[in-house]
Parts: sequence; structure tokens; C-alpha cells
Amino acid sequence: MRYIGVMSGTSVDGLDVALVDMSAGMPRITKCTTVALPPDLRSALVALTSPGYDEIARAGTCDAALGDFIGQTVLGCLESWSTAPRDIRAIGCHGQTIRHHPDLVPPFTVQIGDPNRIAETTGIDTVADLRRRDVAAGGQGAPLAPLFHDALFRDAQRHRIVVNVGGIANATMLPAASDAILGFDTGPGNALLDAWSRQCTGEPYDRGGDWASQGNVAPKLMEALSHDGFVSREPPKSTGKERYNLDYVIRMSTPFDYPPEDVQATLLEFTAWSIATAAERWGPGNADVVVCGGGRHNHALMKRLAANLPGYEIFRSDDLNVDGDGLEAAAFAWFAYRTLSGQPSNVPAVTGARGARVLGAIYPGG
Repeated sequence: MRYIGVMSGTSVDGLDVALVDMSAGMPRITKCTTVALPPDLRSALVALTSPGYDEIARAGTCDAALGDFIGQTVLGCLESWSTAPRDIRAIGCHGQTIRHHPDLVPPFTVQIGDPNRIAETTGIDTVADLRRRDVAAGGQGAPLAPLFHDALFRDAQRHRIVVNVGGIANATMLPAASDAILGFDTGPGNALLDAWSRQCTGEPYDRGGDWASQGNVAPKLMEALSHDGFVSREPPKSTGKERYNLDYVIRMSTPFDYPPEDVQATLLEFTAWSIATAAERWGPGNADVVVCGGGRHNHALMKRLAANLPGYEIFRSDDLNVDGDGLEAAAFAWFAYRTLSGQPSNVPAVTGARGARVLGAIYPGG
């Protein structure tokens, strides 16, 4: 029994596609890849993450275009993997988040990438809209991955903290000899680093943290960042690019007039520090820290994370034979499996929802 998961995260750097085998009852990632978004579509999606002119029409256009792109990409991946669409039970689609405001009244979250078009293009049942039921039940709608992290990484003898570093970073606390799960967004992942890199160098991201490594941590800026209210806020909590974006960097850094590379070095330190703060404050002590997502490729960030967490063992998920690039997409394949099986996918202790809920809506493919 095989499922496809697709994910376009807060970094908007591509579409992650994962093939997950559920035959043994536990998720096994058998294939995964990342397909670049068409430049025009990517630019339009990035623009939608901030308020602007004629948003409803632009959102509708992007919703349709992204749905078509996802459907065609899934078919292309299946062909390259010598897998027929009829052999896929369902697609679990996250879509692209363009707004996430779980703390407004009323709270809401919006993901686009029309599942009707995905189901129509592929002929495969599609499960989508996987966050809004949790929000309707009083939850944050995020993070959802902790239950999947528990299925993959729980260890009976060793405490583990799973850190996903996408545009936003989130952490899942998995204490040994327990079935307790705690998870939440810790703050920025790649979002600030990517935004400042694009602004100053024209590059979409700071490859390996090389540019940040040329600078020095700016003490006054780091002091200002360390008072960020989200980092110290008690869980449940979630955030997005509504908070951590280029405007945030400019607002925080302008009073100090540091060189751009020093700002980048400080943003990297802040990112590592905010993850470490979450691990030390809410996680089990002396844990294995398993890092997944694109941020694990940032060698400078991994180095600073280790420096901020003395006494913790830092691993990449790949060291445990779990592909860190396909992990989030695979989670949505697993959520599709659980939705079709009538099983809940949220964790109330994580999101703050009133109870466990079966998530998503089903769009028949045939």
C-alpha cells in the first residue's frame, strides 16, 4: 500500500515529493525528490506571503497553477520511479501556506494548491486541507509533524529531539520510556538567512552558511534578537513568514549599522540559539538532537547548534537512515493514510486543540 506526499514549505524553494510504503503498517520512505517550482510561479507565491494588491485574484490564479503543477509533477515522478498511478492509494498534499494566523480572532490558516486539479490530473484520490480542522478545534494547526516524528524516531532508551529546519524551525520532544509528545515552532529556520542573502547578494540562500562564516556575530544585534517574544513564549505556539521575514531583519538591524555579513552571522547565531533555547527549556536533557530539513545542509548552522547545545549529540536524520529532504513530504503521505483509515493526525498537547481530530478533506480521483 503506497502513498505519495507533496510539500511546498515556507522556504518556497521547490516541491518535495515522497513515495511512502505502508505495507508493514509503519511508514517507510522509498523514494523522494525535490522539483524546482517554475520561476514565475515561485515569485507569485512568495509575493502572496505578504499583503499586496488584488490578493484574492492572485491567490486564485496561484491556487490553480500550483494544483496543476503538483499534479503534473506527481505523474512525472511516478513515471521516473516506474510506478503506475493505479498503484498509489492516495496523495497527501500540504499545499503552500500563504497566511498563518492562529492567534487572531477568529484564527485561520490558508494553504493553496487546488486538490481538485491534483485529483483530476492524476486520477488519484487526494487528501488536502490538513491544518484547518485543528484550527477549528482551537489548535494552532501546526506543527503537525510531531506524530510522524514519533513513529519514525522514538527510542526506548534515549531521549530524542527532532528538529526540522525549513523556513521556520520546529522541534519535537520525545522522552525515552514514555509516550509523551511535545512539539512546537521554535522560531526562524532558514527564513531570515534566505531573506537577507537574497537582499544583499542576490542569491536565494547562503550555501553551507559560507557567507555567514565570513562575518562576526554583532553583540548589540544579538542582544536585541534574544528578546524576541516568540522564542520565550510557552507552547503551544506556531509562526511563519508573517513574523520572520525581510522586514523583520531590516527593522532589527537598521539601528546598529553592522556590515551585511555580520548581520548574516548574527541571524545564523540567533537561529541556532532559538532552537537550542527550546531544546534546553522544554526538552529532555542530554538528548540526541536529530536534524532534518534543508537547514541540515548549512554546515555553519549545524556547527553553531552543536556549540549552543553542549552535552547533546547532534545527528542528521540521514545518519538514522531517514532522508531529511523527503521527511516532511512523507509526513503528509502518512497523514493521507491516517485520514483514509479514520485515524487522527494532530496531537492536542502539541497544537492546543480540544481533542484529537481526523484531518483533511478527500478529493476522489476516479
